[in-house]
Amino acid sequence: MVDSSSPLQSQPASRSEKPHHPTYIAIHSRCNLASVLYVSGGIREALGYTPSQIITKPALAFIADEFQNDYMLIYSRNSGHCEGDDSDEDGADVHSFYLNTTHADGHVLLERVTTIKCSNCVIAVITAYPEITGQNQKELEVEMIDRKMKRVNITREKKAQLERQKKIGKPFIQPSMGRERSKQIKTAFILERADVASLETAETGRRPVGPLVAFCTGSVSHLIEADTSDVMNYPFLKLVAPESVAYVSDFFDRLLDSNSVMFDTFALVKHPHIIDGDIFVRDEENPRIIVE
Repeated sequence: MVDSSSPLQSQPASRSEKPHHPTYIAIHSRCNLASVLYVSGGIREALGYTPSQIITKPALAFIADEFQNDYMLIYSRNSGHCEGDDSDEDGADVHSFYLNTTHADGHVLLERVTTIKCSNCVIAVITAYPEITGQNQKELEVEMIDRKMKRVNITREKKAQLERQKKIGKPFIQPSMGRERSKQIKTAFILERADVASLETAETGRRPVGPLVAFCTGSVSHLIEADTSDVMNYPFLKLVAPESVAYVSDFFDRLLDSNSVMFDTFALVKHPHIIDGDIFVRDEENPRIIVE
C-alpha cells in the first residue's frame, strides 16, 4: 500500500510486467558528512556504481533534491552532531522517506529509503524505482516509525528547533513528560537472506543455523559477550535463546514476505558459545537479553 503523500502515488499503474526494483543496503556515519562506511553489491544494479566508488564518499553527494543539506537533521537536533553523542535522541529509531538519487550515468531516479538509527551510524535499506524519473522535492517528508507512525516535515520542524537553540544560546531539550528516557543499547545486524534448505531440521536435535551475520556494529559488545569479529559470518540463530529460536525463525519468514517495517521482541543469550575452548555456559544458566 502506498499512502497519498508518496511520490509513487502519482505514477500510473502498469498492467504489463511488474517492474523490477533493485534493493541494496548502505551504512553511513552520523557525522554531518554522512561518510559511507559500507554498501552492498546491489548498488551496481540500482545506481550503476561499484561499492568501491561509494565507500568513504559523503552520502549527501548522491542526493539530487534541494533538501540535500537537511538530510542529516533526521538524526540530530544539533548541527554539530557526531558519533557517540546520543543526547539528541527523538524517540524514533526507524525513519522512512523518499528521495531522488543521481545514477552513475547522470540521470536522476526515485528511491524509497528506510533507515535504522544506531549509536554511531545509520543503516539504510534502499529500494530504487528506475522507471520513475526524478522530480526535485523541496522538502523532506519523513515517517518516524516508533509504532505510532508519526509524520513530520524535517526541513521545517528541525530548522525551527535549531533557530530556537540559537536564540536561547543552549541546546533545545524535548519535554520529557515527567520521566527521563532511559539509555538504550542499539546494535544493528545485517543478515544474509536465509536459505530455507540450509536450515537444520528438528530431527537432528540441533538448533537451526539460519542466516549468517554479514555485518554488525561495534556496540554488540555492550549487548552480549562477543565483539564484531566474533559474530561476523556466524549463524544469527545461535545467538538467540533456545526458547526463542522457533519464534525468530518464523519472524524471518514473515519478514521476507513483507515490504513493511516490522517490530518484534525476543531474547538473545548473554554468553553465546562462539569460540571453541571458551568457557561454556549452560542454557539454563545463561542470562537472557531481551531485544526489539
